[in-house]
Amino acid sequence: MNIRLWFEDSTFWIYAFAVVILTYVSAILIRELMSGWTESLSDSIGESLSNAGKFIGMLERLLVFIFIVTGHWEGIGFLLAAKSVFRFGDLKESKDRKMTEYILIGTLLSFSIALTVGLLLKELIN
Repeated sequence: MNIRLWFEDSTFWIYAFAVVILTYVSAILIRELMSGWTESLSDSIGESLSNAGKFIGMLERLLVFIFIVTGHWEGIGFLLAAKSVFRFGDLKESKDRKMTEYILIGTLLSFSIALTVGLLLKELIN
């Protein structure tokens, strides 16, 4: 397919818009929704890479989106299970209920946004 025709196709722009929503727009939305809790956890949050949570969220939303668009719903369950396994040690060691709830809320918000955008995209394309 000619590259010019590819950019003129409305499907390309729908996908591009979805990616922008899933990365930057939703990162800002989640940050704002959770800002009240972030301040109360500032003492509990250990050393972490700068903006690591933001980029982890972006990647997980993109993966959930890809799984929805390609019809691989089981991938969402695998991703959620894998994230839980990796986080279990951190949460078990911290023994901080607030941090556990904070991470769970962030994860559920992130997955909900990705599911919504993915399902809306599928509806728009079909």
